[in-house]
Amino acid sequence: ILEEIKSGTQFIHPDIIAQMLVEKDPILQLIDVRPQSEFEKYSLPGAINIPIDDLLSSENRYLIDQDVMMNVFYANGTTRANEAWMLVRQLGYRNNYVLSGGLNYWVETILNPRPPDATSPDDEFARYDFRKAASGALGGGVATPADSRDVPRANIPRPQPQQRRQAVSGGCS
Repeated sequence: ILEEIKSGTQFIHPDIIAQMLVEKDPILQLIDVRPQSEFEKYSLPGAINIPIDDLLSSENRYLIDQDVMMNVFYANGTTRANEAWMLVRQLGYRNNYVLSGGLNYWVETILNPRPPDATSPDDEFARYDFRKAASGALGGGVATPADSRDVPRANIPRPQPQQRRQAVSGGCS
């Protein structure tokens, strides 16, 4: 676990989450670990609310300990979501990640992207176009006619759920 923490492999960039939301990727499960009152004020599209204090309850275990969905914990920043990830990771649960920067960074990068400088490389303009289009598609800033076309792909590799290996039972008699 310490190596994962050092390398930051538990973090997923908001561009990946935005792309998965726009594409309606069925493996994505967003889990807001903030208190319900904060969740009700604002949450990411399709997110469910499991406050960190309820994360390990028996009724939530089936959501957290599975190998089909890619759970992404988030809160306002990264700390609380990372604590949730560490809790479930210590129990050996896989396919759980943390939204890098939390909601604060989501708003900054996806919902209110800054245009690149005129001298920026082409990939910065492509990233901005993606973010602007994703923002319009996900309820951020008002989409302009140029943003109403299909949302461009961010082309950022994303983690895939890890399947558990199950022991084979039975056999020849």
